[in-house]
Amino acid sequence: MPLLELEGVEAAYGPLKALHGVSLAVEQGQAVAILGPNGAGKTTTLRAISGTVRTTGRIVFDGKSIAGRAPESIARLGVAHVPEGRGIYAELSVRENVLLGGVTRRDRKAVKGDTERALAFFPRIAERMGQQAGTLSGGEQQMLALARALVSRPRLLLLDEPSLGLAPALVGELFRIVRTLNQDEGMSVLVVEQNARIALDSVQYAYVLEVGRIVLADASGELAQHEGVRASYLGY
Repeated sequence: MPLLELEGVEAAYGPLKALHGVSLAVEQGQAVAILGPNGAGKTTTLRAISGTVRTTGRIVFDGKSIAGRAPESIARLGVAHVPEGRGIYAELSVRENVLLGGVTRRDRKAVKGDTERALAFFPRIAERMGQQAGTLSGGEQQMLALARALVSRPRLLLLDEPSLGLAPALVGELFRIVRTLNQDEGMSVLVVEQNARIALDSVQYAYVLEVGRIVLADASGELAQHEGVRASYLGY
């Protein structure tokens, strides 16, 4: 049984339908990417999983239906969502933002250990714990958002456009950490990413979403060789 499975998921914003029967799966320990143009429904797919948009259809995480559950309930099951735009609390300190990742957990000792582990991935964040989060650079804010997610010790990490607005060197560093989390620690990852090249290099499987529908799905290496994907998303 997959760790996460969507079947026939639909979602809308008022009269505007964003998803038209999306079906996908993430296996335990697998990294999966969702590619597609702007407005395809990629962000809405992640919101459907984390419970921040109303849906119909089947969404199952670890054998439990999570469709219609509150976002807090889904987070407690082990789903961490790093949204587009990072979602940090700019007026709070870096330390306060990081510690928010453990707010749903009761084992304070374990939270402390996971905080140290998360900060080890992001030494720049560790050096700025007393700083106001809103004063960080865009790249540092993205690292802070990911560090906060790691403190929750997720079983599934949802990443929405993590490279958006970042310099190429920072993008490479960020995806190196994502690969480490997946390959060395076995964390399952579902990433929405405009940079198709680095996404396909970092995952084992990928879906292409267009106008709210899955139009292609295959192993990342196979999709990278697909003529349509190469022309539309890889630029050659």
